[in-house]
Amino acid sequence: MPSSLEIFANLFYLAAVLLAARNSVHTWSVGLVGCLLFGWLFFDVQLYADVTLQVFFIATSLLGWWSWQHGQSGAALFITRTPWYGLLLAMLIALLVALGYGALLHHFTNAYAPFIDSLVLTFSVLAQLLLMRRKLENWYCWLLVNSLAVPLFASRELYLTAFIYGLFWCNAWYGLYRWQREVAVLDSSAATAEQRA
Repeated sequence: MPSSLEIFANLFYLAAVLLAARNSVHTWSVGLVGCLLFGWLFFDVQLYADVTLQVFFIATSLLGWWSWQHGQSGAALFITRTPWYGLLLAMLIALLVALGYGALLHHFTNAYAPFIDSLVLTFSVLAQLLLMRRKLENWYCWLLVNSLAVPLFASRELYLTAFIYGLFWCNAWYGLYRWQREVAVLDSSAATAEQRA
């Protein structure tokens, strides 16, 4: 039976993730509450890399909230793409950091599954940074994170959280679809404007 803490953490986080897929700025404020609750929950079950991740999410939620509204010379950001070489380099860095952090947790704490937990941490950080800048590729990173997180949380008997992260996996596909459509509309509008000029 899930605890009330797990239930409320998931409800707030689910709402935030759904708002992100809909490209709503309210994702950030709702997400802050979910991050606080998840930080407490993950500390209780010894997933320390995930506690660190929630601290990061709290800070970046505040920055993302501001960035989405004022990040482009004072105007709201549009959805854009990340160059493939930049994304590849960022993913390589995330992998190396996960290996290093996982080794630290393995040797100096009683962390459960420190390497998988660290991969969830580092790729979530990458996904969040991309989301903050409204980069389309954030959804690919969330797909990877959720693919790792579902079995990890289930192995700690956080079945509700594992189920919700399964929904997040589906939502990442939905977010990718919605954002790709918005980028296509923006690209089409820009092409039309260039033809008229």
